[in-house]
Amino acid sequence: MKKDIQVWDYAGKILEAVGKGVLLTTKADGKVNTMIIGWGTLGIEWGRPIFTAFVRKSRFTMELLEKNPEFTVNIPLGEIDKQILTVCGTKSGRDMDKIESLNLALEEGKTVNVPAIRQLPLTLECKVIYRQDQDPAAIDPACDDRYYAKGTANEGDYHTAYYGQITAAYIVE
Repeated sequence: MKKDIQVWDYAGKILEAVGKGVLLTTKADGKVNTMIIGWGTLGIEWGRPIFTAFVRKSRFTMELLEKNPEFTVNIPLGEIDKQILTVCGTKSGRDMDKIESLNLALEEGKTVNVPAIRQLPLTLECKVIYRQDQDPAAIDPACDDRYYAKGTANEGDYHTAYYGQITAAYIVE
């Protein structure tokens, strides 16, 4: 069962959770993948409620988003099994089925062809209405050094911002 909510009533909880890590879930070609994100914004663009997610070009999630421009943001309410965040933050969906490995319970989406995750019950369903690659020349040098430093695994692995119109918001009960 899904209890519809007003996004703005939960904005504080959503943004606080993003800073700690939430899941971004995608689905394409019959494959569901989820990954942890710690960057995201909630706002209004073109008169529509938007969640903007940032995904590195190297991620399997980006491949799926390019095939199916829909995603869910899955947010815990209360405590979460830290193993979920660890696996989803360190393993690739190219190499393993994180959903099966973690025994995550999926709930069919209401307005998108991407599921919610019962263990992280506050769900935003989003349809991508715009995307923008980061311009390395426009990034503050301190941020560039911290997140894309030369000689690290993230060197040159810049993000794409996916602006997802929030088409449904609910709590899986």
